[in-house]
Amino acid sequence: MKRGSLTVAGTGIKVPAHVTTEARICIENADEVLYLVADPIGGAWIEKTNPRSRTLHSLYEPGVDRADAYAAMVEDIMDRVRSGADVCAVFYGHPGVFVNPSHAAIERARAEGYNARMLPGISAEDCLFADLGIDPSDSGCQSYEATDFLARACAIDTSAALILWQVGVLGNFTYAPTGDISRVPLLVEYLERFYPAEHPAVCYEAALHPFVEPLIEEVRITDLAGATLSPMATIYVPPAVVRGLDGDVGRRLLASA
Repeated sequence: MKRGSLTVAGTGIKVPAHVTTEARICIENADEVLYLVADPIGGAWIEKTNPRSRTLHSLYEPGVDRADAYAAMVEDIMDRVRSGADVCAVFYGHPGVFVNPSHAAIERARAEGYNARMLPGISAEDCLFADLGIDPSDSGCQSYEATDFLARACAIDTSAALILWQVGVLGNFTYAPTGDISRVPLLVEYLERFYPAEHPAVCYEAALHPFVEPLIEEVRITDLAGATLSPMATIYVPPAVVRGLDGDVGRRLLASA
């Protein structure tokens, strides 16, 4: 019996425009393709590229804990790998960024002795940097999942940019296709501990299709609760202060040059 294998690939954000050549070849040649993408157009492209494809979206159920859905996806993927198939599991964006079942499936496959790998893809963060004209090396960049950020009361360096992901499902641990922004005022209250209420922020959502503009809404932090926040919304907060140089470290750095 042929021994199965697993390749996890990403579609990028715009499908198929962002699909890399490496990922496309993997999808085309896989014995089976299991996928979870953001919209029907992406799913239709995958199924056209390889008719031996099916969606994992059916494992989501409204009100069910997302962790349970992720565990079911991993088991579904591994069932096909164990059957001897060369499986390509395809996820929206970068398959290793905010994708729990991709990492879990690779870890499980390797633990059971199967070959497993991940191919990179274009992420929503890549699109954000391009669409907002941001170079994260200018001031540094902090990036958090919004619920985890708030629950852990993460400290903020206001001299660096801040990116908060999945704000549209803040505090919701179940599958919620329509989103839930009822807890955003808690986020605003926390951010105002660090930033002036009038400090700017950007509500951002990458465009899913070519020739479609991304959602970019500039607001004040105090007005975030009234902004347009879909389940896929991201908040970008620019630096509020300029970080000064450390005189002692700076002198030592220059002296060693």
